[in-house]
Amino acid sequence: MSRRRDTAAHSPPRDEPDKPVRQRFRPDVEGLRAIAVALVVLYHASLPGVSAGYVGVDVFFVVSGFVITGLLLRERIATGRISLLNFYARRVRRILPAATLVTVVTVLATYQLLGAYAGPLAADDARWTLLFSANIHFANLATSYFAADQPPSPLQHMWSLGVEEQFYLVWPILIGLIALRARRARAVLLCAAVALVVIIAASYAYSIHETPRDPSLAFFSPFTRAFELGLGALVAVAGPALRRLPPGLSPWLGLAGIIGVVGSGVLIEEGTEWPGALVLVPTAATAMVIAAGGIRDATLVARSLGSAPLRWLGSRSYSLYLWHWPVLTIAAQRAGKPELALSQTLPLVGAAIVLAELSYRFVENPIRHSSWLMERPRVSIALAIVLLLSGLGAMELLLQA
Repeated sequence: MSRRRDTAAHSPPRDEPDKPVRQRFRPDVEGLRAIAVALVVLYHASLPGVSAGYVGVDVFFVVSGFVITGLLLRERIATGRISLLNFYARRVRRILPAATLVTVVTVLATYQLLGAYAGPLAADDARWTLLFSANIHFANLATSYFAADQPPSPLQHMWSLGVEEQFYLVWPILIGLIALRARRARAVLLCAAVALVVIIAASYAYSIHETPRDPSLAFFSPFTRAFELGLGALVAVAGPALRRLPPGLSPWLGLAGIIGVVGSGVLIEEGTEWPGALVLVPTAATAMVIAAGGIRDATLVARSLGSAPLRWLGSRSYSLYLWHWPVLTIAAQRAGKPELALSQTLPLVGAAIVLAELSYRFVENPIRHSSWLMERPRVSIALAIVLLLSGLGAMELLLQA
């Protein structure tokens, strides 16, 4: 992993409480998050046999599209509208506090451990990261995710957050406009499905076209990745139809899906042009696992994914994803090596898990589930502005020091 330098969609007229729309917890989806983060972390830790663990990010995209779209649809059914204010307030509480913490700590650690050359580079990367534009930044720098002649940025993994948030600048507005035009729930689902099929087809075709032409741009572009989030969204939209399918289909669909996800991580050759056409394998497989759980959840695959260890890891997958890459890359660069031996990376992964647990318990979860903030969505937006300005200000001070 390396780089360069080579409106019903409207806000309510007043500050209405952000009453969470109730949704059925899917332990199998939480387990999918665990599989995704394990693939990514073990790949970055250079575990033999995990040749394409980066597909875990693609799994995350599909899961995210499913969860977020399901939440939007349930809100539309429950309240008759979609509140963009409440949606973005939820995103702020879910994403921003932990991401800001890790970004600032990573830059400070880079200055302290890697010195005056690497520090300003990381601070510059952090400015883009804080604006959820890291993917655009690294694409403009022609960063290669797989090979380059300089060490990778400790914040390079933040590109995926940029892709997600750029997608969610558009998708809730689009689905809200659909809900505004189509009054009945069935019409909303049908129109959303049509829109998603168009998005998926166009984005996947662009991925196939652009990957061999400009690999760096294709890797980081939200346009090549939109179909992955769209696949998950389509599964959410198809929920009522899935429940009418024969229950006997579920075990086989889930088994084929989990084999596709794990098989992609260990069988795809490292250095394969990505995303390209082949990205359809892990993403479609992820969609199959989620769809299988929507048909029937009492299958062997669903129960396995919903086991306590996988649920534990899945709940902390976001924090672990944020911490593991800076820990591994800063340690490798501190040692003056392109990568560390497995005997060195595994203790570092353990350290990242500890950091993830601490940030999950004391930053991510308390803010995400704060009833005080949930009842005051405008305060969550104000929190986002404060975190953004504080982070950017800190980076400017470091760059000028």
